Amino acid sequence: MKTFRVSGTAAAAVLLGPTTALAAPSPDEMAFIFNTMSFLVNGALVCAMAIGFCMLEVGMVRTKSAGAICMKKVGLYSLAAVTYALLGYNLMYDGVDGGYIGSLSLFEVADPASETAEASYSVASDWFFQMVFVGTVASIVSGAVAERVKVSGFLWVAFVIVALIYPIQGAWSWGGGWLSELGFSDFAGSTIVHSVGGWCALSGVILLGARRGKYSADGTVNPMQASAVPLVALGTFVLWLGWLGFNGGSQLALASVEDASAMSRVYANTYLAGCGGALAATAVYYGFYRRLDVTLILNGALGGLVSITAEPLTPTFIQAILIGGVGGVIVAVGVPFLDRLKLDDVVGAIPVHLFCGIWGTIAVCITNPDASFGAQLTGIIAVGLFAFLVSMLAWYVVKLAMGIRLDDEDEMQGSDAVEIGLVSYPEFVPGRAT
Repeated sequence: MKTFRVSGTAAAAVLLGPTTALAAPSPDEMAFIFNTMSFLVNGALVCAMAIGFCMLEVGMVRTKSAGAICMKKVGLYSLAAVTYALLGYNLMYDGVDGGYIGSLSLFEVADPASETAEASYSVASDWFFQMVFVGTVASIVSGAVAERVKVSGFLWVAFVIVALIYPIQGAWSWGGGWLSELGFSDFAGSTIVHSVGGWCALSGVILLGARRGKYSADGTVNPMQASAVPLVALGTFVLWLGWLGFNGGSQLALASVEDASAMSRVYANTYLAGCGGALAATAVYYGFYRRLDVTLILNGALGGLVSITAEPLTPTFIQAILIGGVGGVIVAVGVPFLDRLKLDDVVGAIPVHLFCGIWGTIAVCITNPDASFGAQLTGIIAVGLFAFLVSMLAWYVVKLAMGIRLDDEDEMQGSDAVEIGLVSYPEFVPGRAT
């Protein structure tokens, strides 16, 4: 078949008339467009991680709590966006100047007509990309405390996390604060996002206690099997996809050959680290138990992704696989370690996000010659203490004010029926099927 190609100039002449000429964008305008599109497209991938977190958690809990999980996810992501628009963005980025905190002023998006290519990108696109990270932190916490936490109590703690904990510690590094001045390096948030979520989850797990029946008096662990492994797998793969935008977009530019090359490398290393984590978790678990656990292997992939997040640009492919592989080993060892301590983490969020986040932040020194081990360790400790102590205080205050845990009878009945008046799987409940 014969085809006809029409140039852009010819098309313009047909549509607008022969006397009308379209001015080609200037190099600065093209940079503005590409950088803005990078923020928007990568931000949309990160936004899709909400699906991944939701499906993973729904699959890991028992069916009687599935609807409550969905309620928490909608609530926390809505809280995160609104809070970051009103308070968090300026608290994290406005006027930090080597200090500890930004401004309390209301964030205002610039009038589109006033934006110029000199700014390199649209302010709204930058806000959008930074905002989608916030919900990730609270979503990490949600999975760890599932099945026994009250939805209302959790959302109050989530508000503290997204309004104060995340933006304040984020100001110390990404906002140009004191950790940035010290030389702390965290490309896309192994510590700033994932470890913060892990520390907040740990404080909640400690204060809430284990699910009823999880541990016997003699210390025996009574496994509570995931209700829907296919949903866990679906959630993991959606998170894996979203992680490409999470890390790739953190290059923060796509307007030059160097930026495009760097983002490509980040995408590739991120994907390979997830593969390394899955393979390593498989090998370790099979080595110990001579069988496979699909949920642990999926968490191994997530552990590999967290591990590479602090520095996905400088490693070689082999280094990325090994860094992710260590993350997979950490997950395979960390899950039973928490059980020995009788810390009931429903989805394995603490080994994946906290333990692997710490490892990933340290691993920056292996592949980045400019990184300082002292600065990395200082960042890990400072952010960890701040996130753990403030979140513990938030959990405790909410516990005193309204309670954070379902009582034994309500926990047995399930969050769905007790808190939201909806049974997610009515065919499994006598008298509920239609």
